[in-house]
Amino acid sequence: MTSHETVSPPTGVLPARFRPPTGSSDARTLSLDGPWRFRLSPTARTGVERSDSGEGWDQIEVPGHWQLAQAPDAWPYGTPAYSNKLFPFPIDPPHVPDENPTGEYRRTVTLPADWPTTGRTSLRFEGVDSWFEVAVNGEVVAVSHGSRLPTEIDLTDVLRPGENLLAVRVTQWSAYSYVEDQDQWWLSGIFRSVTLEHRPEAGIGHAAVTAGYDAASGVGTILVDVEGAAPGTRVSVPELGLNLAPGESASVPVEPWSAERPRLYEVVVTAPGERVVLHAGFRSIAIRDGVFLVNDAPVKLRGVNRHEFDPLRGRTVSPALMEEDVLLMKRHHVNAVRTSHYPPHPHFLDLCDRYGLYVIDENDLETHGFEDERGWEGNPVDDPAWTDVLVDRVTRMVRRDAHHPSIVLWSLGNEAGAGRNIGAMAAAIRALDRTRPIHYEGDWSSDDVDVYSRMYATSEHTALIGQGIEPPLARAEADARRRLMPFLQCEYAHAMGNGPGGLTDYDDLFDAHPRLMGGFIWEWIDHGLSRRDADGTLFSAYGGDFGEAFHDGTFVADGLVLPDRTPSPSLREVAAVFAPVRLDVVPAGDAILVRNRYAFRDTAHVTFAWTLHHGDDVLADGVLDLGALAPGATVTVAPPAGLPLPAADHTPTWWTLRAVQEKADALDAPWFDGRDDAAADGSFVIATGQVAVVPAVALAVPSAAPIRGSVEADGSFTVGSARFDAVGTLLSLGGRRVEGLRVDAWRAPTDNDRRSGMWTGPSDQTVWQESGLHLLAERKISATLDASGALVVEARTAGPRTRNGFRTTYTWTAAADGSVDLRARIVPEGRWDGTVARLGLLLTLAEEHAADVDVTWTGLGPDESYADSRKAAVGGTYRHTVADLGTRYTHPQENGARRGVTHAALRFADGSGLVLDAGPTVYGGVPRAGVELSLRPWSDQALDRAAHPHELVPDGLLHVHLDAAQHGLGSAACGPGVLPNAALHPAPADLTLRFTPSAG
Repeated sequence: MTSHETVSPPTGVLPARFRPPTGSSDARTLSLDGPWRFRLSPTARTGVERSDSGEGWDQIEVPGHWQLAQAPDAWPYGTPAYSNKLFPFPIDPPHVPDENPTGEYRRTVTLPADWPTTGRTSLRFEGVDSWFEVAVNGEVVAVSHGSRLPTEIDLTDVLRPGENLLAVRVTQWSAYSYVEDQDQWWLSGIFRSVTLEHRPEAGIGHAAVTAGYDAASGVGTILVDVEGAAPGTRVSVPELGLNLAPGESASVPVEPWSAERPRLYEVVVTAPGERVVLHAGFRSIAIRDGVFLVNDAPVKLRGVNRHEFDPLRGRTVSPALMEEDVLLMKRHHVNAVRTSHYPPHPHFLDLCDRYGLYVIDENDLETHGFEDERGWEGNPVDDPAWTDVLVDRVTRMVRRDAHHPSIVLWSLGNEAGAGRNIGAMAAAIRALDRTRPIHYEGDWSSDDVDVYSRMYATSEHTALIGQGIEPPLARAEADARRRLMPFLQCEYAHAMGNGPGGLTDYDDLFDAHPRLMGGFIWEWIDHGLSRRDADGTLFSAYGGDFGEAFHDGTFVADGLVLPDRTPSPSLREVAAVFAPVRLDVVPAGDAILVRNRYAFRDTAHVTFAWTLHHGDDVLADGVLDLGALAPGATVTVAPPAGLPLPAADHTPTWWTLRAVQEKADALDAPWFDGRDDAAADGSFVIATGQVAVVPAVALAVPSAAPIRGSVEADGSFTVGSARFDAVGTLLSLGGRRVEGLRVDAWRAPTDNDRRSGMWTGPSDQTVWQESGLHLLAERKISATLDASGALVVEARTAGPRTRNGFRTTYTWTAAADGSVDLRARIVPEGRWDGTVARLGLLLTLAEEHAADVDVTWTGLGPDESYADSRKAAVGGTYRHTVADLGTRYTHPQENGARRGVTHAALRFADGSGLVLDAGPTVYGGVPRAGVELSLRPWSDQALDRAAHPHELVPDGLLHVHLDAAQHGLGSAACGPGVLPNAALHPAPADLTLRFTPSAG
């Protein structure tokens, strides 16, 4: 007798078959979603008879996970647990602990009176985690597994008239948990829909659609196989005038399908007993000379990895939420999805067909926990006892999904090591479908696949692969074969917290080398589960927030969108980097290179509109007539002659070019229309590029006469509206109390800062702590008035346990108009072996309502930007409150920096204000426009201590960072750290700042 610890394919189940879109078949169905009776047992020996109807038990909603049945307020059936790689139970395959929560589900099923009496009746489960047994009227009819795969059971011979008792036993752990270690919350139960389905006599059991396309002739060829087709079964494509027999092919001129132009044709399969409507997309996938081709054109996959996730329901995701994901992806120029690490709900693939996304459909397989110090010992992927099980899994995936044109590659699984079963699974797929390449990253020899795939390869190594000069494999024949393959980063640019950095560097490489077919950012969404704390505050929980003794903490919060699907700034960065029309400033900085990166579309749908603006003053505007640029075409454009340029001052004058889509055609309409990100006129900005036609210059001399500083009777100093004590400590500015002003070189570490990254040394956080940057203190050396009346303060700032520090000269001057100028010269001292987080000034002002302070600034915005995450930043004038300047990452960390700020006006709660103007900053001898500005209602220390955003409480102070420069973000949480072009090493810095107070 099989059990949850038996390694064998499912028993008592029907062969896997295609899943047409909901409602596309006229065969009868009966949804079994809704309340089921439920009891949870601590072990798989539940002591409950299959004939027990469950009267008096609790009720639970199906689909759903039992751990989340009453989320976010209560957890009566155990709590979620998160681990990334390591198994949360002893490695003892196929065995699992006796402590194994097991759910008993009961549902009474009564067939409608008009349910057909001929044909067959089947029961279909779309997804059950983990192992489950199905009984009807007390009789076991099937056992199954493959949590993210469908199971269909023929119940015809066990159903009886009237009521039938359906009993389903589901274990949390099973032998199959060893192959479902997929970097997500461990959640259990019947989490996808359950349906009773009539299978008519002379119906359609399984249909396989092949719709190829010949780009040279524009001809599409369609063939639809129907297994066991009943006499009289026909296949029609009404729009093309086709009426075919099953297995008969036809070739006609068609419009091809691509992610850019997702053209679909209705395919109607009509059998004597059933009619099904499918949607075919004509397209071809090929690899030629190491280049990945769609419809004979090179295509770059600019994609994301997507787990299925709902913050309240886990992997139970509604159709509306799936559509929201797809729309967000399309609107941010994502063109591909890897279904990490299992086949998705089939409706998601329907949406990818319709809206246009290339899909890597991935098998329900990951055995990552076997990768330990014993080197994959016992890994099921190299165990012949598991061959049939793993082949069954890929077979179910391909048979269910092969009719979807959006699927361009099959993936054998993820992080499951190498072994004999890789070849067995690949062979099984090829026996079913030879129209798509096969992907698998876990075996770099790539013996059984069609693309060379890696995770988190550095940009340097990616460049070598792109050129075909990467280090060779030991086996010459394998090396030669692999060098003819395109290269895919199936995971890269880890989007955990504030990041990733370096995305532009990778994307530039993808464009530069034909062999590089693109990559998939890890990942789409933060898996923060909604939970309410004891005070009633709703927050996003991660590993450890449910009291788990074994967990991987915040590593589950690693997405481009927050758990509620609010885009993080990184998603806007993705949109700018992935844009199909790119507008990039040429190296000389005086023109913009326009690149049409579409593979199939020209730019006839794009308007190239420009504005000339100084701050928020628009001085001129117009439209460039570039014609319809063909796919792959480029043109360089410069600002028109004769622009009305203003005199240079500390605010740049920008010539800004935007590629704007103003209307949708039929294939754009589903994602383009009805957007909440549309401009007032309904247009959509595809890309933005800027040239500073009048760069910022040094601060002008104040128009009012300078005034001399003075020494008071107690030895303190006054410089205009600035007050200092006798050692030069700033006490007030413009009448507002100052709690501190000093050099700062630390930040609340990002998730990327906290980890050492792959192939690197200690983490940035470790380097900074060893340099004492998190505990900096300043010592005033001297404070004197010079001959001109300026206050000159010498100071040294350093942390404990180190001789390193920063020698600083503050020079304060004032003018009769109330403005106060500060020049800060910061010089690192000592032997610095690593980076610093930032280098600049931290000004702390008294302000009880700091979060509500209104800020209008001129610089790069509107979102935060960093040295290696700045493509989305656009120069202009913007307005936010201090609260809105911050990003509420699921795990609090450094956030909210605005680069290139030359002007900022703060308006306090009492109506008073402070205007900050910044002249060009010099760092390491290189001039930079303005400063990097961050404002918070709490300290960086409090930000570092907080585990969740709701734990941050304003402290009655406004913390103002005025940085000459800040360290980049990188991707070290899982991947390379900050690249050299964005790493901040200690160097002399000069800042020139003007503070002008205004009365309330």
